[in-house]
Amino acid sequence: MKIYIFGNPLVKEDSLPLRILPTLKKLFPRIEFIIADPNENFPPKSEKDLIILDTVKGIKEPMILNLDDLADIKSTPISPHDYDLLFHLLLLKKTKKLNHVKIIGVPEKKRGEVFGSINGLIKSLKDR
Repeated sequence: MKIYIFGNPLVKEDSLPLRILPTLKKLFPRIEFIIADPNENFPPKSEKDLIILDTVKGIKEPMILNLDDLADIKSTPISPHDYDLLFHLLLLKKTKKLNHVKIIGVPEKKRGEVFGSINGLIKSLKDR
């Protein structure tokens, strides 16, 4: 299983996925965590089903979202990557170059406040 990690270490509101990454790697050694950049050939052409861990603006607790959930929210930015990653993924889905995208949405909170929930969400995806 691969999980693509997005975030910006220089922007506090967008850095939580990167800050928890070392702990996630220790807890889930069989999962391949890949730091990704939406502007650099993402996703790889061979990937049709994606799992992404990213900050999602406006949510209170970590949750699993799909592109349809995010496509319904059009009026306000929901992630620092809104205008590149989300638009890009929606376009790829529309052109049938992607099948499924699961986004582990992380709120803009402190690490300790959400880590247990994120851990549980990853376990639930891993067990499917």
